[in-house]
Amino acid sequence: MTIDVFLALAAFAFVSVITPGPNNLMLMASGANFGLRRSVPHMLGVGLGFPMMIVPVGLGVMQVFDQWPVTHTVLKVLSVLYMLWLAWKIAHAAPPAEATTQGRPLSFLQAAAFQWVNPKAWSMALGAITLYAASRDLGAILWVAGTYVGMGVISTSSWTVMGRQLRHVLSSKRRLRAFNWTMAGLLVASLVPVLMPAG
Repeated sequence: MTIDVFLALAAFAFVSVITPGPNNLMLMASGANFGLRRSVPHMLGVGLGFPMMIVPVGLGVMQVFDQWPVTHTVLKVLSVLYMLWLAWKIAHAAPPAEATTQGRPLSFLQAAAFQWVNPKAWSMALGAITLYAASRDLGAILWVAGTYVGMGVISTSSWTVMGRQLRHVLSSKRRLRAFNWTMAGLLVASLVPVLMPAG
């Protein structure tokens, strides 16, 4: 991979991971509700889980969709149900002072598994593989995955710290409840592109 192609890939990866989406909204909510330290497993699950998803996608998971189109519909249904459940969990998160006993942030495995039902993650993975690893050889795919690891550190840290900084503003239960319901609403709204019919 030439330096020009790598820089283009890095820019693509940075823009795709830093923009608002399900992962970032949930990380911000986690930072606000649980703080930075308790959100680290969630951050690692996103930051490493997505690059780990890129490898099997690049090596041919999409062929399953080509051969059995119903699997794409099944994935969409599972994605919607799981994201609705996560939105409900965010909306009903306990205040920070109570979160240590009443709630828990996503674990590493939960956050990593979420990538497989995250519509934005699928579009990012397919776009990156198509543009920067069209040859589908393992070396190119690992370059894409490795680039996303680096950009993921910046994105997951930024969104979680942003949420952590909001803890001062969200010191009252009423404001925290409004914030959590707003984050849950935005998460549900992020499903709209998935549910809209193509064309």
